[in-house]
Amino acid sequence: MELKSRPAVKAPPMSRTESATIAALTRWMNEDPAANAARGQAGLMAKFLNQVDPLRVLPEAERTRRAEVARRLHMTRLAVASARARRRRGPASDEDGGAVA
Repeated sequence: MELKSRPAVKAPPMSRTESATIAALTRWMNEDPAANAARGQAGLMAKFLNQVDPLRVLPEAERTRRAEVARRLHMTRLAVASARARRRRGPASDEDGGAVA
């Protein structure tokens, strides 16, 4: 009995969002997201510690306090930029409340 091959069906291309979602889920299937987040937060704090006292002349408590303020400033700037972008897009494009499927 001879098998007939089927014509290849071309799937529609994936959007970048769909592709990124699949990649992220594949990664978190094999890794602990909490450990990765902890590494990222530690790196960000190191950045702010270096930013506020690159020569390491301040007492540790003061360096840490200033780094926390620098972190809050950074996060506030990100929030302001995000709010501006959402305002520019308008209410029609934010119907899902920012939820990611």
